[in-house]
Amino acid sequence: MRNSRKLLILLIIAIVFCGLYLFQGLNGSFDYALPRRAIKVLAMALTGVAIAYSTVIFQTITHNRILTPSIMGLDSLYLLLQTVMIFFLGSAHITVVNKQVNFILSVGTMVLFALILYQFLFKSGKRPIYFLLLVGIIVGTFFGSISTFLQVLIDPNEFMRVQDKMFASFNNVSGELVWWALIIVIVCLVIGWRHVNSLDVLSLGRDTAVNLGVPYNRIVKLMLILSSVLIAVSTALVGPITFFGLIVANLSYQFFNTYKHSILITGAAIMSIVALVGGQWIVERVFSFSTTLSVIINFIGGIYFIYLLLKESRST
Repeated sequence: MRNSRKLLILLIIAIVFCGLYLFQGLNGSFDYALPRRAIKVLAMALTGVAIAYSTVIFQTITHNRILTPSIMGLDSLYLLLQTVMIFFLGSAHITVVNKQVNFILSVGTMVLFALILYQFLFKSGKRPIYFLLLVGIIVGTFFGSISTFLQVLIDPNEFMRVQDKMFASFNNVSGELVWWALIIVIVCLVIGWRHVNSLDVLSLGRDTAVNLGVPYNRIVKLMLILSSVLIAVSTALVGPITFFGLIVANLSYQFFNTYKHSILITGAAIMSIVALVGGQWIVERVFSFSTTLSVIINFIGGIYFIYLLLKESRST
């Protein structure tokens, strides 16, 4: 009951921030400004929900609260793909200019990469989940090194286009892409929510879950695929936000203090909306676009990550 009240309070805060962002300073320009603001709010909500859900289930599977799905190298692959397209095809090519083509290509490439990794992991059925994480770290570092090498060689004017892809931005989100992303996110959430009770058992460990009758490998593989699809969609929609999932997931653990994933995921999703919409409102109204939301999130997230590392080291 206490957690229900907490969820209600968070929901009210989220609605207040959404209302402030949508209606403050409209000055009668409802037909022009309101639809554009609504698309940005929807994009922030979709991004927040996708990152929060994928991070919580990923940490449940890995039994580690300082890991995020970005450790699989999807963010690095996205930047590599954008760098390669601009380096070899030019910033005027259709794969760069056309947001729909770029979105489909980015999501498809990231999901295909994740499926290949998971197929490699589950092929023998004996490789532990941390083997997958190790491979993801190595491959992600490799992708990042290639991206940096190409960015050094690229034309300075072209590099400006690459630089736009390095940080998440909600200012130039395509309305059509938001509706595509909405469909994909809803489908993933509907599929994943059917197994939310299984996540409560998975958090007890592999052996306990198997003994209690949970089809461990099938559930883990499904959750990893859903996590990869959601991260791929959010990254392709607005760009990479490295530490955001780490922040909202751990805040949800501390704020609700429960094992029930239905509450943890819902709480993390609402916190994400509060953080993104409220943060974007502060960036626009307080800082007057002098900085970007992703820079603030990565700065706070980096500090919070160090805090979690120190906290884990003290507890062990």
